[in-house]
Amino acid sequence: MSIPHIEWWHWIVLGLALLLCELALPMFVLVWFGLAAVVTGIVLALLPSFGLTAELTLWIVLSLALVVLWFRVFQSKGHKTRAGMADMAIGEVGLLSKAVAPFVKGEVRFQKPVLGSEVWPCIAAETIAAGTRVQVARVEGSLMTVTHV
Repeated sequence: MSIPHIEWWHWIVLGLALLLCELALPMFVLVWFGLAAVVTGIVLALLPSFGLTAELTLWIVLSLALVVLWFRVFQSKGHKTRAGMADMAIGEVGLLSKAVAPFVKGEVRFQKPVLGSEVWPCIAAETIAAGTRVQVARVEGSLMTVTHV
């Protein structure tokens, strides 16, 4: 039984098929394997003396390199929104820079940024004067609920 020979255009067709599959199954995974197959086809068109093992190795290395490049360089490390991060702010202590009362928004300032900002609008169930230390009890959207410490 002989090993089938894979031509350069087979790789390009495989790459395009994987890219089309990515459109049907938008997981943003197949795109890297498809791009690696297209690049492998281009390399083999320019340098046709590769064997099957070298072709597969080139495709695997290119696929892994593109995936690593995606996760290390292109994919953002920071969060785009604060959704799901509010629990990190609960319990933080800050200083009221603007008095707060029921139905009146105040402003709390933190020594270090909390959820990306040093100053936050806040509300409270009781009247609290400016300059008082407060603790974050809840975060709802871009508004913190604070209590007297």
